[in-house]
Amino acid sequence: MAGSSHGHTPAAWTGVIIAFIGFCVAGAFMVMDQPYGFWAGLVITLLGGVVGAIMRMMGLGQPKDVHPVHSTANERRPAGVEG
Repeated sequence: MAGSSHGHTPAAWTGVIIAFIGFCVAGAFMVMDQPYGFWAGLVITLLGGVVGAIMRMMGLGQPKDVHPVHSTANERRPAGVEG
């Protein structure tokens, strides 16, 4: 993954940080036996994915033409094969 710069964008960082905060909130409220806080944490976690997707659509994510998944079969080669 080091060669593809996977996740090295503002959209990815922001989405993951928000989702992590939501996960921590949900976990804390689950331990405290507070269902409303737990569900609020899950909503925050889902919000992280939504924010990341919106930021990607705004151009703050990795461009599709740069990502190795979207390259053609002729451009992809297994590791160690030159040509």
